[in-house]
Amino acid sequence: MRMRPTLSWTPTEDLPPGTTDVGPVADALDGGGVLVLSGAGISTESGIPDYRGEGGSLSRHTPMTYQDFVGSAQARRRYWARSHLGWRTFGRARPNAGHRAVAAFGRHGLLSGVITQNVDGLHQAAGSEGVVELHGSLARVVCLSCGDFSPRGELARRLEEANAGFEPVAAGINPDGDADLTDEQVGDFHVVPCTVCGGVLKPDVVFFGESVPPRRVEHCRELVREAAALLVLGSSLTVMSGLRFVRQAAEAGKPVLIVNRDATRGDRHALTRVALPLGSTLSAVAERLDVPVGGPLDGQEAAPASL
Repeated sequence: MRMRPTLSWTPTEDLPPGTTDVGPVADALDGGGVLVLSGAGISTESGIPDYRGEGGSLSRHTPMTYQDFVGSAQARRRYWARSHLGWRTFGRARPNAGHRAVAAFGRHGLLSGVITQNVDGLHQAAGSEGVVELHGSLARVVCLSCGDFSPRGELARRLEEANAGFEPVAAGINPDGDADLTDEQVGDFHVVPCTVCGGVLKPDVVFFGESVPPRRVEHCRELVREAAALLVLGSSLTVMSGLRFVRQAAEAGKPVLIVNRDATRGDRHALTRVALPLGSTLSAVAERLDVPVGGPLDGQEAAPASL
């Protein structure tokens, strides 16, 4: 059964206020066994906007739903035109201080794992290993007919060849790599089929209204069971795909700590919410724990995993 899309959340109860004290986050990490759950907010400092924060993309953009994508050829044309243009900018994003700090915590044995709701590959580009991509990755494309997987770069080249001269100016780029284009700008953009069977291609990401694969969910639940604490970074926890792990941790008596500037749907389950920017906050925590933060390759950032 597919989840009903949840695009917004408004607090219906008094929630504890955010704090500027990073002490509890540092203490949890110092104890080790911390499972990170990250959302779009950790990538905003890399130039990728989030969905719901100040200036978030949902204020101007309704994401593609699974039902629209599979049910309408015109919707697929619109999606691939926007996504093809967005890919050019999205793929150039680089890890920021927040991604690098998470990778450093992992290298120093403070983390039990990383689950990300993002599809940008920036955790891996910063050097984090074993990242669970809850919502998939824009780096891959899947055929809805035969199930064949292929690299996004290969599709990008095919779309370039099929749409020579396609150079519209987008109003903005969204967290899913989708560019803001009008229907006029989309025009008669040509969508290419699967090279194996001629079927419909879809990015290997979980659209709104689509369920996360059950085996992936169970893997994440096992990570929560094994963790000493759960650290949420840059997620409003509006959608159940991430909130369920916060609830699971809280029900098991595990500390839940959140770093997010705005209130989240998981605040009532959390020991604390640090209402500060992620990059500087995680860098400060790393310094407090004497954990050096650097790029994965002798200080040089790797290209995003999505390229």
